[in-house]
Amino acid sequence: MAVELHKGRAVATLSLTPMIDVLFMLLIFFLVTSRFDKEDREMDMPLPDASEAVPVTVAPKELFININLEGHYFVNGQTLEADELEDVLVRAATNNPGSQSVIVRAHKDVPYHFVVRAINLCKRAGIQEYMTNIAGQGR
Repeated sequence: MAVELHKGRAVATLSLTPMIDVLFMLLIFFLVTSRFDKEDREMDMPLPDASEAVPVTVAPKELFININLEGHYFVNGQTLEADELEDVLVRAATNNPGSQSVIVRAHKDVPYHFVVRAINLCKRAGIQEYMTNIAGQGR
């Protein structure tokens, strides 16, 4: 049995079967994914109404009440009388129930009954967290 060798001539055969297999696999893939895409768009989903929305709660800021020598109350740079201060405290307690904190700061020479009045207004407004900070020597 003699084997015939052809010198100088390369045998070039290209098999198209694997390329056709890949082409059909890509065709099937795109058909399947496009079908799922269409089903996702047509799916009925019960969406929540605005009445079911839960309000976003923001961590409350500490409310600072400053008292000067004359016994005037200051909140956020505004001078307030006792009844106006009570309105501010009630509003803060309503917006942040159970979590609003108040810091009462007074000059070291202020008569203490102004500080006590501010604390009583906090209690009346329903604010449980309050602190006093009185400036003085060594304190």
